[in-house]
Amino acid sequence: MFNKISESFKSAINKIRLKDDEKSLKKALNELKKNLLKADVHFKTTKELLHKVEVETRKRGIGRANFFLALEEALKEILTAPGNYGFVFAPKPPTIVMMSGLQGSGKTTTTAKLAYYLKTFKKKKVLMVAADLQRLAAVEQLKQLAQHNNLDIFYDENAKDAVEVAKKGVEFAKEKFYDVVIIDTAGRLAIDEELMDELVRMKSEVNPNEIFYVADSLTGKDAINTAKSFDEKLDITGVILTKFDGDSKGGVALSIAHQVKKPLRFIGTGEKIADLEVFIPDRIVSRLMGAGDIESLVEKTTAVIDEKEAKKLTKKLKKGQFNYNDFLAQLEQMKKLGSMKNLLSMIPGMGGLLKQIGDIDLENSAEIKKIKAMINSMTKKERENPHLIKESASRRRRIARGAGLSVQEVNRINKQFQNAAKMAKKFAGKKIPDLKELTAMAQHLKFPK
Repeated sequence: MFNKISESFKSAINKIRLKDDEKSLKKALNELKKNLLKADVHFKTTKELLHKVEVETRKRGIGRANFFLALEEALKEILTAPGNYGFVFAPKPPTIVMMSGLQGSGKTTTTAKLAYYLKTFKKKKVLMVAADLQRLAAVEQLKQLAQHNNLDIFYDENAKDAVEVAKKGVEFAKEKFYDVVIIDTAGRLAIDEELMDELVRMKSEVNPNEIFYVADSLTGKDAINTAKSFDEKLDITGVILTKFDGDSKGGVALSIAHQVKKPLRFIGTGEKIADLEVFIPDRIVSRLMGAGDIESLVEKTTAVIDEKEAKKLTKKLKKGQFNYNDFLAQLEQMKKLGSMKNLLSMIPGMGGLLKQIGDIDLENSAEIKKIKAMINSMTKKERENPHLIKESASRRRRIARGAGLSVQEVNRINKQFQNAAKMAKKFAGKKIPDLKELTAMAQHLKFPK
């Protein structure tokens, strides 16, 4: 996330070589301007950012460190808008959230992602309400997302009025003591009176604590203009930016709070249910400036990883007893954390490693599928003792047949697994592994996309 923008900041900072060098400051500011506009940052946002950086750098004295500090502070100001960040719960439950946005922005998927985030990381009881009666497949899509991810949903197959569905959904949530209710609403291909009238009526009837505008980052500056239109009618409380994984530029995220004057609350970073990142300006700036975001990393991991199980695993790693059952269990835990690329980007100094290994898909990678097929073809004893496979050719042949793999593939996977287990043993118990050790481990066990 934000890799290209981070690289452009480094490029600008590196233009300043000497102290009190006016020419180098101009070069750095020009480089920054060029890269920000190329990244699709709004021209007004770019202009203000450059002005703040120049004024602060001159005030402190021209130099690389001062330019860095001025850029860091300017980014925090630009990204900060009046309002809350992350998710804020109402004093009295349920917290009512109304999702809004154009058709195709990813509103229904984001409804499920937000419900999953609150259930998994905040341990809340969440109800989704299917109130998008405009798009034929919207209710069915939300039902499928609920079923596949063990989420709760309220819907009415015979409903004609979306506002009534929203009201009934909120009443049901109150009766069943839900902590949060998230209402998925209708969108249109463009803003029209009918859409806005429905949303305004719904707001009046359900009195939501939050109204999130869901914006498609791929629409660039149009996302900002549309967000302003929705804000005028609904007084939105925040923005969720979707499809950010496909937006290599990233400039919309830097512009939207500054231009709409409403906080960016979450960013959708991938297609999977767990790919939703909280947007907190201080933390995002830390990542943009290459310092990582340990606070968010700790929050995410502690929310899904059981402390007792983690201690057991650490003991096993120290003894070199990590087996295929442990691997499957950890895979399921890691899937809850979302994109591995985003997770690794939270660790300071990981930029170089990210380029080497790319994004690891813990579910759909061809390599992971082979490993799972291989594990499913093993006996309980073989899963618990990987060395048995290495020592027996007949076991390898049987496992290969059962998994639909060649014996050579079984040999390779088992060797990779054992090498990775050895590397893991070296830094068992460390909070943040050494960069060289992580790189070595990545080379021992690569998971192609």
